[in-house]
Order: sequence, then C-alpha cells, then structure tokens
Amino acid sequence: MPHAEQNVTDLLKAWGAGDKEAFDKVVALVYDELRRQASRYVHRESPGQTLATTDLIHEAYLRLVDQKNPQWQSRAQFFGIAAQLMRRILVDHARARHRAKRGGGNIRISLDEAILGARSNEVELIDVDDALNRLAEIDIQQSKIVELRFFSGLNVEETAQVLGISPRTVKRNWRFAKAWLRRELRDHSRDGLSE
Repeated sequence: MPHAEQNVTDLLKAWGAGDKEAFDKVVALVYDELRRQASRYVHRESPGQTLATTDLIHEAYLRLVDQKNPQWQSRAQFFGIAAQLMRRILVDHARARHRAKRGGGNIRISLDEAILGARSNEVELIDVDDALNRLAEIDIQQSKIVELRFFSGLNVEETAQVLGISPRTVKRNWRFAKAWLRRELRDHSRDGLSE
C-alpha cells in the first residue's frame, strides 16, 4: 500500500505542476475509494433523496478538474479535498431541495454512536454543516478534523498527515469536537431552529 500511496502522491504533484494526464491516472487509481466515500455520504441520507452515488462522484470529479494549479502534497490531502467537495455538493443539494419544498425535502443523515456519540439521532445534513461552520469559528482545526474523519473516513494517522499535526492531537481534538457537536446539535434540535 505505501507504494500505491506514493504513486498517487507523485501523480498528484505532477498534476499540480501542469500534467493534465496525471489527473486521469490519479482518478483511475483512486476511483474505487472515491466511490466508497461518496457511497458513505449518500447512504447517510434519507431514502427519498435524489442524489445517487454516481452523480455525487461525477460532480466532485468536475469540481476537482476545475482546480487551478493545485498544490497537492499527499494522497490523504486529496481525499480531504474530495471530502470537502462532496460535503459542499450534498449541502448545496439539500439547501436547494429545502428551498423547493419549504422544509419537506431536507436530506437527513443518521449520526451513529461511533461518529458523534448520539443514539441514532437523525440530524439534518444542513444542521451538521451549520454546526461545523460554527465550530470552525471557534476552532478551525477541530472542524477540519471532523470533516476529514466523519465525511472523508480518514483514520487518525491520515488526518494527522493532512493537517500536519500529531495523531495524539487529532485524537484529543476529535473527542472534544464530537462532544461539542453532540451538544450543539442537541441544543439546536431542542430550540426548534430547524424549519
């Protein structure tokens, strides 16, 4: 696996240096993992959602292609960026559906005990995004850790590599961020702020 990771990293750097063919090679190497990542996102949504895994991958692909002179450093960083793009796509999709249906078509996700410590509480994707944005105002690093761990599925070591911090710091901030988000989402739900 380390050889494959290095190959992806080398191709990412070549793409960042202007080699357009390198991007296609990267996508061929990481497509299955991107598909699993997209599938995790889509399966967290409600059964009535209209965005399929393939649609999410294709939209993310288009946005990745539009990156202007990206300064790629690693495979983990690439998946972190892909996670951010997929999150934005899903939130944009949820907001559009919310506007179209005036609250009747929100995309919902289930944050299970392993992720945020909740007991299968259904929380709207928009609420999670809003809470992450509030967390970013307090601590951008913790917000990025949640995004990388929860949305991208990166492990502690990969998250540490992307952020340039120690795995111990990731673990400590992950625990705090989960507790903060659990409280924030619970309080948000209790206040009846969602339409």
